Amino acid sequence: MNWEIIHIDETDSTNRWLRDRQQPKESDGNIGGEARCAVAVVADYQTAGRGCGTNTWESERGKNLLFSLLIHPKSIPANRQFLISEWVSVALCELLERYINNKVEIKWPNDIYDKGKKIAGILIENRLQGEYIKDSIVGIGLNVNQQAFHSDAPNPVSLRQLTGHDTDREELLREYLQLLQRVPMDDTIHSKYMSRLFQWSEQKEYQDAAGRFQATITGVEPDGRLIMTDSEGCERRYAFKEVQFVLR
Repeated sequence: MNWEIIHIDETDSTNRWLRDRQQPKESDGNIGGEARCAVAVVADYQTAGRGCGTNTWESERGKNLLFSLLIHPKSIPANRQFLISEWVSVALCELLERYINNKVEIKWPNDIYDKGKKIAGILIENRLQGEYIKDSIVGIGLNVNQQAFHSDAPNPVSLRQLTGHDTDREELLREYLQLLQRVPMDDTIHSKYMSRLFQWSEQKEYQDAAGRFQATITGVEPDGRLIMTDSEGCERRYAFKEVQFVLR
């Protein structure tokens, strides 16, 4: 598989840049049910970097890894699109564990955490064709060499803060793209995702539209819904943005 890697100095959002300028190519083939990534766009700075929903992403110019990938999944039904989130999240954890000497976790649905602090975020935009995913744009913000954060985000951390030295961002990107080729996007990815889930099987505090409650995460459904059992023994299911983690 050949990658087209595009480097740009500045944009409002790499996801938007890729969506506006790159038309999916029908000739971009897939083999064995694995997604094939055709294009990666990397920016030194984003003027309006997005997190999920209305969140923004703080990043000092030239310090972090800000990129988006155009991928073409093969025969993934729309109701299984969470498979893409699991795939890119697990691969990112495996990448970071090459640099950090401990297990990296995934805060549902796809924030990447080290010891309770957020080191990376992922934003995925899928386009459907009938009952299947036609293509996806995966945006990733990874804190690499930034030494201080000034936004009101509660718990950011960078690879530089964890390791004590700078990391080559281009090499980091190359390693990640190689990992995506080796990590299969199939049913085995779900167990790998679950094994890394932040606060898995621990009773913690959460908040939904009705208020705060204590609960334990017990699973994630194929469509990405979070399954929890509250302190009264009742099972709860939440789609994205319907429940919040109360972090101390």
